[in-house]
Parts: sequence; structure tokens; C-alpha cells
Amino acid sequence: MPSYPYTPVTGKLKTLLQKVRSTGVPPKLATAHLKSLGFTSSNDASMIGVLRFIGLIDGSSIPTPLWSEYRGQKHRAVLGKAIKQGYADLFALYPDANAASVADLTHVFSTSSTGGEQVIRQTVQTFKTLVEEADFSSAGGNALSTGPLHAPAAPSMAPALPGQNSGSSLPHPAVHIDIQIHISPDSSSEQIDKIFESMAKHLYGSKPVAQQS
Repeated sequence: MPSYPYTPVTGKLKTLLQKVRSTGVPPKLATAHLKSLGFTSSNDASMIGVLRFIGLIDGSSIPTPLWSEYRGQKHRAVLGKAIKQGYADLFALYPDANAASVADLTHVFSTSSTGGEQVIRQTVQTFKTLVEEADFSSAGGNALSTGPLHAPAAPSMAPALPGQNSGSSLPHPAVHIDIQIHISPDSSSEQIDKIFESMAKHLYGSKPVAQQS
């Protein structure tokens, strides 16, 4: 299992994440850049390792495309995706690790660290701080996914028969019927009239008009 990151200044981690979204993208996230943002303590540099672990910066501390993506409107979902990628082994063990108890997290982190009790506690708190700033409702394979390509088919509704109470206040769906009639060119006008009289009788319930003698 990986060596999980931690920072003793977890209270400043949220502020740094806010700075990522509100300030320009630096060529490199170095200690000098942290100081320019107001993080002047020697412990503040530990936050660089946290951002590297979740993929906002690469091994050379250069911002990745995920950094720019995190600056968008869906930053909480993007952070959720980054956390699930960085802590992949943890989420493989606990699919809902973002909601795992402190006891469970302590057990997992202690098995992958040689640090003492204080280090493990800070590792747990670092993870919890990241989780508080993230949204995991759509942080699966693609946090910015807009849903399935094909919507599920709507249930069909059969129209109620005449005189039958459907028991529902929903309106009956409209039914449209196309009828094609093929009349031979050799048909007489009397035959054609009979055809349309029959149609009126069976489709509309009309009675044929009596012919006057």
C-alpha cells in the first residue's frame, strides 16, 4: 500500500485549495510560491506533498491539467475525483472511504506507515480535510459526466376502454392512425362511393345517406 501524505497544518489546507481556485496558475508549486500566498511557516511546505498525492501537481511540482480543471465551477466534484484517484487503494478497500470512521481510517493508515500515533492522526485529519472540500456524488470514473447516453424508455400507458375507469388521473395518450386505400383505376364511381360509405360506417359510426329514388 502507498505511503499516505499528511500535513500538520490541516487548517491551512482548505485555504490553500481556495487559493488554487482564486489565484493564477504558477509554473511550479514551490515553497517560494507558497510564501507569496501567505504560507510562510516551515510546516506549510508539507501541503505540497498532499496536492502531489491527489494529482494537482506532478512529481516536479508542476500543476497538472487537473489543477486547471479544479479552478472551474465543478471544483468540488473534481476534487472528489482527484481524491479517489490518489487514495485508490483506500477506496478499493472501503468504496465509501469518504464516509469511513476515524477508527477504520486509523487502522488502514497505520498499516502503511512507520510513523507514530501523532503522524497517523495527522494522516487521518489530512484525508478528512480533503473530503470536507469535495463532492463524491459524481466522483466515479468521470466526475464531470452528464449521465447516460440513452435515457431509459418511459413506461407505456394503454388507453382505457370506453366506459372503463382507468383509476388514474393521468391523461390518456393520443393515438394517431394512418389508413391507406388502394382503389383500382377500373372501379366505377358507384364502387368508390360504397368504399367511402363503408369507411364512414366503421370508423366514425356514421350511417350512409339514403339515396332518393
